[in-house]
Amino acid sequence: MTGQVDQAIAALRTGQQSLVRLTAPMAEPELTGRSAASEWTIADVLSHLGSGAEIMLAWLEAALGEAEKPEPDFRESVWDRWNARTPQEQADEFVASNEALVGRFEGLDRSQRDHLRVDLGFLPEPVDVLTLASLRLNEFTLHAWDIAVVSDPAATLAPEAVDFLFEPLRLLIGWIGRTEALDADRRALTVRTTDPDRLFGLDLGETVSLVDPPADSAPVLSIPAEAFLRLTAGRLAPEHTPPGISLDTTSPTLDDLRKTFPGF
Repeated sequence: MTGQVDQAIAALRTGQQSLVRLTAPMAEPELTGRSAASEWTIADVLSHLGSGAEIMLAWLEAALGEAEKPEPDFRESVWDRWNARTPQEQADEFVASNEALVGRFEGLDRSQRDHLRVDLGFLPEPVDVLTLASLRLNEFTLHAWDIAVVSDPAATLAPEAVDFLFEPLRLLIGWIGRTEALDADRRALTVRTTDPDRLFGLDLGETVSLVDPPADSAPVLSIPAEAFLRLTAGRLAPEHTPPGISLDTTSPTLDDLRKTFPGF
């Protein structure tokens, strides 16, 4: 796990650098323009990422014994403060807030990276640093795409982050999937991804879940890994769908799967 933790933290740094390069030149007209996140401007996305960084840093510092555990209303107070800022302030403060979080991850020593457990207050048990960094990469990478795709309709998720987004998906997919939207029979699919290559099952039962590959007779969805992750996050609209995706069944269709994952 040592190498994976280091790679995840390095991906957080690369993501920070890339998003700052993209957004730093933006003036208020661009910041107040629509992002690909439903009903959010680009400044709203940066505010969400900045407040999320502040919140995660507070839980990380509490686990390290450097601060008290956040109070029950801590998240709401942070969101209120960020929401009260102007679009330019949100963009500027995002840079500082996310830099503080990434820098704190980078400052963890070997023992902390391998053994620290962090209570986030909403999961059943504390998580290790790899899971913590992966959860942040999940949020950051998807929302960075929400901004990048405005000027580049063919934008994809940052490749260095993709492999780390599957564990957060496993944890969250039961909340984000909506199989009641399916008109077809609910069943399991085999999913084959590329870049990286993975093989697993997507159970479309009463609760959506990632499972072991089902029987050979199951329909197969062949798809780039980053596109599958965008699909489950509600970010694979037809105009942002790469070529080469195949689903060897007429029920469900790719459009049915889009309905199953309306996004967040």
